[in-house]
Amino acid sequence: MTYVVTDNCVACKYTDCVEVCPVDCFYEGELMLVINPDECIDCGVCEPECPADAIKPDTEGGLEDWVAINRDLSARWPVINTRKDPLPKADEMDGVPNKFETLVAAKT
Repeated sequence: MTYVVTDNCVACKYTDCVEVCPVDCFYEGELMLVINPDECIDCGVCEPECPADAIKPDTEGGLEDWVAINRDLSARWPVINTRKDPLPKADEMDGVPNKFETLVAAKT
């Protein structure tokens, strides 16, 4: 099992999760974070720290694409292990559907 960052992180990018990660497996893009599934030790401490509920265990159904997205983008983005302020419109963007396809996929 691993944890993955999903669509609701996009345009929010809360970083509460990175401070509790014991192995620094979070990577930062312009609009979101991802977890390297090969580095994640499945401890789960990050999941409850995410205010946007964007971190999920890969054992939840339908997350296969997110595992691949997290693996791919973590190979391209720099590691992040220090909390930063969320994006300016994070509260407004929390819960907006299909943000990855409209805001990130075109740029990657």
